Amino acid sequence: MRNAPASEPRGVFVGLATLDVIHRIAEPPAVNQKITAAAQFVAAGGPAANAAVTFAALGGDAVLVTALGTDPVADLVRSDLVAHGVEVIDAAAGTVRPVPVSSVSVVDATGDRSVVSLDAVASDAAAPAALGDLVAGADVVLVDGHHPVIGVAAARSAAAAQVPCVVDAGRWKPVMGDLVAHAPDMVCSGDFRTPGADSAEATAAALLGDGVPTVVITGGAAPVRWWSNGESGSVTVPAVEVRDTLGAGDAFHGAYCYFGAAGAVRLTERIEAAARIAALRCSVIGPRAWLAELPHDRRRQR
Repeated sequence: MRNAPASEPRGVFVGLATLDVIHRIAEPPAVNQKITAAAQFVAAGGPAANAAVTFAALGGDAVLVTALGTDPVADLVRSDLVAHGVEVIDAAAGTVRPVPVSSVSVVDATGDRSVVSLDAVASDAAAPAALGDLVAGADVVLVDGHHPVIGVAAARSAAAAQVPCVVDAGRWKPVMGDLVAHAPDMVCSGDFRTPGADSAEATAAALLGDGVPTVVITGGAAPVRWWSNGESGSVTVPAVEVRDTLGAGDAFHGAYCYFGAAGAVRLTERIEAAARIAALRCSVIGPRAWLAELPHDRRRQR
């Protein structure tokens, strides 16, 4: 990672933005059953979008590069992101395309979430002309594997400009092989598997063998495991009362990017800080209320 920037760290986040419609429920409905939710929330979602919101809330300058277009839903997504300090660069401006809408259920007793949504793994949206300059002026870039043409262009530009690049590896996507070639940090969920790998350890070994310098694998409440520069280890996750796990991984990624760009040189320091943020997110109900609980000196002042 670079030394701490003189001003607010700047992050460019490339990938999916959705509209999340979230219902908090006592238990999942049975077949053909209708139930009444205890609470409802509507917010922008998606891995890159949520990471950008976290980065901005911590005090960073966040730019999201995605593809929204002129669908009426796009205005709802864009307005929520802008309200939370994220600049949106729309690679599909002026075009008509469906914006993914996620149907999310969160079980009240456990905080576990279920998500049904479209995604943008097969998107053909082209990279905006300004992408190279955006990346070159950033302190960190995150790519989530959605809108793959844009993602590969961003990873390539980051490698050329020697800007740290982080890949949010929630699940294997066809574009992952192309992203790995540009030697990013791979920050993976515990369920992420490279082709042919049957465990997190085998996945880490495969990524390291392909030249990835740093692999981080989260596991919910289990310790975060890491491999980097021939060393490996784990970081304990703070224990909290889990109320809502939606977007916790995205919060981890956004915080990992923020603390690295803000000058946390040691990998374990970045992981510890990101784990605290993800744990905080899990402890608060709703997609945005947790942001108000961030330490005062870390929040962007408005």
